[in-house]
Amino acid sequence: MGFTRAELETFADATVPDLIGPDLRLLFVGINPGLWTAATQTHFAHPGNRFYPALYRAGIIEREIDRGAGMTDDDRQHLIDRGIGITNLVERATVKASDLGPSELREGGARLLRTIEAHGPAVVAVAGITAYRSAFRLPKAVAGEQPDRLGSARCFVVPNPSGLNAHETTESLAAAYAEPARAAGVLV
Repeated sequence: MGFTRAELETFADATVPDLIGPDLRLLFVGINPGLWTAATQTHFAHPGNRFYPALYRAGIIEREIDRGAGMTDDDRQHLIDRGIGITNLVERATVKASDLGPSELREGGARLLRTIEAHGPAVVAVAGITAYRSAFRLPKAVAGEQPDRLGSARCFVVPNPSGLNAHETTESLAAAYAEPARAAGVLV
């Protein structure tokens, strides 16, 4: 599956529904949907995004998901059955996360707290330290498990899986994502 630049641009400001099931244990949080994500209605979708390959490598999911084509209903159910959910700090799709302003990220942080309250995950993993710092006004936060909870959930800040985050590899992402997955009981 491919899109022209013009086709992708039609998805600016579109939203992607949260992927959250009834027995949520681990909630992954992206910054906001990219245009490819909005076009495929699949979180972390882009042929160069390493989110699903890292989840698979870590053993968090038991099957590969085609991030370029988008998830099937079976893929979505696989994540839900494993107690895994996905949301974003900011709902609207943009070309790049840097298109978001600080107030939008702070509003997104408040939205995330409401989502945690409504669904009660044991662990939240926010993908992106800069967005986390801005959303929660924690300029000195570092990656890894945070000293304070987000609502009732333990909180980890993990690396962003975007291909633009060139210093991370699928292997390093898998190791980073395995930590909150173990804390949530998704991995043993």
